[in-house]
Amino acid sequence: MPFVEFIAGWISGAVGLVVGHPLDTVKVRLQTQAVYRGIFDCVVQTYTHEGCRGFFKGMSFPVLSIAISNSVAFGSYSNALDYLAQSHRNNSDQSKQPSLTAVFMAGCFSGLAQLFVTAPIDLVKVRLQNQTRSGGNKYRGPIHCIAVILREDGVKGLFRGMWALALRDVPCFGVYFLPYELICRMLTEEGKQPGNCAVLVAGGVAGVVTWACATPMDVVKARLQMSGGGGRMYSGVMNCITVSVREEGIRVFFKGLLLNSVRAFPVNAVTFLSFEMLLRAMTNSSQD
Repeated sequence: MPFVEFIAGWISGAVGLVVGHPLDTVKVRLQTQAVYRGIFDCVVQTYTHEGCRGFFKGMSFPVLSIAISNSVAFGSYSNALDYLAQSHRNNSDQSKQPSLTAVFMAGCFSGLAQLFVTAPIDLVKVRLQNQTRSGGNKYRGPIHCIAVILREDGVKGLFRGMWALALRDVPCFGVYFLPYELICRMLTEEGKQPGNCAVLVAGGVAGVVTWACATPMDVVKARLQMSGGGGRMYSGVMNCITVSVREEGIRVFFKGLLLNSVRAFPVNAVTFLSFEMLLRAMTNSSQD
């Protein structure tokens, strides 16, 4: 059933978002604001000025919408992988696992497929996360944020930073599913489905590896998204890269790397485990 993967992806995306959003807020603020000395200082200042609610800014909108993006990513990956695997299998060898090249290509396709859903959602999330009490609140909530962006920049304003997002997501989704599949195969006996522990380890490692590759372009993406929302204005991806390196050095592209890695393991471990458990449950129920 092709839509089972989309449903499982939607629910697993919502679960992963709730787990990882507080650290994601800290990460976004470190990448886009130069007022913090580090992770601990950002956490302390956020809690001091905004309380626990400060860590959950911008979550009400993406808890539903990011789940849709996750649904598109996981659903398109599973179906693309099935298509690529079927096209390369012989009729006599239907049990053969998909090649790692097919896994990477399907992952890249899923990154491209979810891009148009993710871009406006991520923009609103970043804008809301960067609102601090000391800096004043330009947006009253996600719907008001969308309305203000449309009024000031038109529809194209919702896709600000999309090229940076594409450069981050398309290759990195290929990288995302590659270590997951590889580790699951290493930890699973041939002919059997991976167990929960194997899925947790593989999902966590996949998240860490992916964010290690994605963080430099994630910094650029976040800065471009804040252009027009109170942040510095950049004319495009290359301008943002050039200005950031000139003013802050090459290390600017690794802001939030430690936090991304710490956040990535539990979030992606839970996301993959939720996806696999839901997928199996729904597949089994449909066969009964």
